[in-house]
Amino acid sequence: MSTDAVLGFVLAGTFVLYALFGGADFGGGVWDLLSFGPRKAEQRALIARAMGPVWEVNHIWLIVGVVLLFAGFPRAFAALSVALHVPLTLLLLGIVFRGAAFTFRTYDMRGDAAQRQWGLVFSGASIVAPLLLGMCVGAVVSGSIRVEGRVVVSGFFASWLSPFSWAVGVLALALFAFLAAVFLTHEASGAELREDFRKRALGAGVAVFLAALVVLLLAREGAPRVWEGLSRSPFALALHAATGVAAVTAFALLWTRRFQWARLAAALQAGLIVLGWAASQYPYLVVPDVTLQGAAASPAAQRLLLIALAVGALTVIPSIALLFRVFRPRPEGASTVDSGH
Repeated sequence: MSTDAVLGFVLAGTFVLYALFGGADFGGGVWDLLSFGPRKAEQRALIARAMGPVWEVNHIWLIVGVVLLFAGFPRAFAALSVALHVPLTLLLLGIVFRGAAFTFRTYDMRGDAAQRQWGLVFSGASIVAPLLLGMCVGAVVSGSIRVEGRVVVSGFFASWLSPFSWAVGVLALALFAFLAAVFLTHEASGAELREDFRKRALGAGVAVFLAALVVLLLAREGAPRVWEGLSRSPFALALHAATGVAAVTAFALLWTRRFQWARLAAALQAGLIVLGWAASQYPYLVVPDVTLQGAAASPAAQRLLLIALAVGALTVIPSIALLFRVFRPRPEGASTVDSGH
């Protein structure tokens, strides 16, 4: 396998990890905004307890992905940073505002007006950021970003404001909300609180299905390359079949209240969705003008990048595992009681 193909696979892997970890954090902000009922305060406290110790580290996967794109595929990085500079800037602002608001709300005086205002900023940014992230993905695969030589010749707005890009943004938002709700069923300590998030997970799962259906229907005109990949590529078809199996399994496990296994099935479903997107547009990084091979840096630079990734992984992955093990709070009573019953 060539070095550019290996780097492309690793790049797709970083976005899978960001969807699973960062996406679930975004989804937590969605449910923070939509908390209601007699256990509203307990729902928000659970979200804060689950996110608090680890939310900052989740963005490392986005950083690694951006560095890989910049160093390994500079032509694609240049095209995307020009064509999508507006939504990418808004996305970064949303991530910054979200993190700042979460911190200020946590350490502000309990119950005062300022704390409520920071909560709205946190929740609002948690909705806007994944929506923009999905819209950027929709623009990349739509074929409306045109590059001639090293110059982006398409506009700065039409590609990410198209109906197809909006649909992909809604799909990303629904998927992240689904992940968060499933994860929180396992984190919840009480049966009633667990049931609140079970119902939200089932509803969000239906929203994911409907949004994916809309994306599929719009892809034929809005993203012909993706449509072709979905309908003709054996590898992509196999991934989408596996995604369907994972989705049905996640629903069945939620329905039978086997929450520990449900979160694994939901994570598999989300990861396969991201991999299916990557497989559908292969070998393009920016459809239809920038390919994986055409955008690649020199073989020497890519080999050095792979060595740096291997060395970094030896440090970063054990450190993250230790962080989750030490600082992630356990649900009360979860150590001795099977949370699936």
